[in-house]
Amino acid sequence: RALRALPVLLLLAAGALGKPTVRQERARPGAVQHEDRPGFQYDHEAFLGKEEARSFDQLSPEESRERLGKIVDRIDDDKDGYITTEELKTWIKRVQKRYIYENVAKVWKDYDLNKDDKIAWEEYKQATYGYYL
Repeated sequence: RALRALPVLLLLAAGALGKPTVRQERARPGAVQHEDRPGFQYDHEAFLGKEEARSFDQLSPEESRERLGKIVDRIDDDKDGYITTEELKTWIKRVQKRYIYENVAKVWKDYDLNKDDKIAWEEYKQATYGYYL
């Protein structure tokens, strides 16, 4: 029973984190559209990850530029001084995957009410629908 909840949690996490980034003119009919928000927070979160983006909010412009420069160096896999579309896609996928794993770990902790490293169906129902039951 505990393992049955894991795929559900992974799907929930992936669904909650999946944010389409295609523009209207490139979208498939019926696809959910990404809405550009004012400011840069969405882009920071996609590029840096949610926690790292928050830390950047506290930096001066000079510190932010310096740290971004270090990140750009990490993104440039072939060290040619340029970032390709593929290198950027790989980086963003890596950041999003890390965020998904961190989110699953947090959700797991919240759902594993008796802290036995298993999520029983009763624990899942209680954590998900507890106040309804």
